[in-house]
Amino acid sequence: MFCKVTNRKIRKIMSFGRMPMANGFLDKKDFKKEFFYNLQVGFNEKNFLFQVGNHPKSSKIFNNKYPFFTHKSKFMVDHFKNFYNWLEKNYLKTNDKIIEIGSNDGTFLSYFKNKYDIFGFEPSLNVAKIARKKKLKVTSKFFNYKNVLKLKKQKNQINLICAANVICHIPNLKDLIRSIDFLLSKEGLFVFEEPYLGSMFKKISYDQIYDAHVFIFSLHSVRNIFNSFGFDLVNAIPQKTHGGSMRYVIARKKTHKIKKSVKLLLIKEKNDKLNKFSSCIKFKKDCEKSKKKFVSKINNLKKDGKKICGYAASAKSTTALNYCRINHKHIDYIVDSTKEKIGKFTPGTHIPIKSPMYFRKNYPDIVILNSWNHKKEILKKEFKFTKKGGKWISHVK
Repeated sequence: MFCKVTNRKIRKIMSFGRMPMANGFLDKKDFKKEFFYNLQVGFNEKNFLFQVGNHPKSSKIFNNKYPFFTHKSKFMVDHFKNFYNWLEKNYLKTNDKIIEIGSNDGTFLSYFKNKYDIFGFEPSLNVAKIARKKKLKVTSKFFNYKNVLKLKKQKNQINLICAANVICHIPNLKDLIRSIDFLLSKEGLFVFEEPYLGSMFKKISYDQIYDAHVFIFSLHSVRNIFNSFGFDLVNAIPQKTHGGSMRYVIARKKTHKIKKSVKLLLIKEKNDKLNKFSSCIKFKKDCEKSKKKFVSKINNLKKDGKKICGYAASAKSTTALNYCRINHKHIDYIVDSTKEKIGKFTPGTHIPIKSPMYFRKNYPDIVILNSWNHKKEILKKEFKFTKKGGKWISHVK
């Protein structure tokens, strides 16, 4: 394996085996031609970057059939409102120029609409269309240096570039940072949120790893990579999104004071050994134990004659179900509210996807909570199932 930033050989941690596209929901007629690859992860001991090995091209993942829409989760809508308020309170000035990378359906970008000069990059055509219907300026191109060069008038004019659960999707970090460098003003900021390595290790949430999540960042890796391109990590704040994320604030070197929180979190990471390969090996062993325990639980429930379904046909669940080899023989169906998924089958495991209405008319005994990171929102929505004695389980600690 080779690091995607330095191109130097890195140490392999583990393989999750034969894996389909995380969001590759399909019809029965497409089973035989389904695409698979070997999902492996490795660790660079020099820059502390946790990353996947070979993975599908971005154009295969982000296209006109991308099945995630931010506005469908109240939790995420509320989070982005709070994110916007935090930015406005701490960093923004009226009429600032703002670019969002991976603007999805425009949920986050729309908060900036009336006070700032805004622009979004969203390569998935189907979700970008929704953003444009909100009268938002969004291009369906990838955020890369080739496309950024077309914004010549914006060179060093952008006050804020922001992203949420997007930067881990971009394999070429050098090109990303070059693009940011081209656009940012002298005192401009790059603010982004990503799933956090420390949270993944602690919760053994290996389902954070899939084709679109090329990197799982820590403060050590973010600081080292951006330092090498003339930027400082000036602030960092833990977030609850995606089962544990981190908000990073990046600025040109010596233009902003580095907050005390950065130093404290870096010390914590050292204490937790997030900068050591030994922690990756512990994570590997934890994954193997978690898999064995979860598979045993499912098999025992089936032996007892329990009816099992899954809740949420998420990208995360593709990794969990395929790694654990849990398929349509174990799970009767998976419920999901996204109309683009209903009637299709899950990638690799070929479990039928049903609507919430079907679920409420056909309650099982047990539900696997695939979107465990939205537990509070889901349990509130499906309180009747719990009230009738239904049980929820998950592979995550």
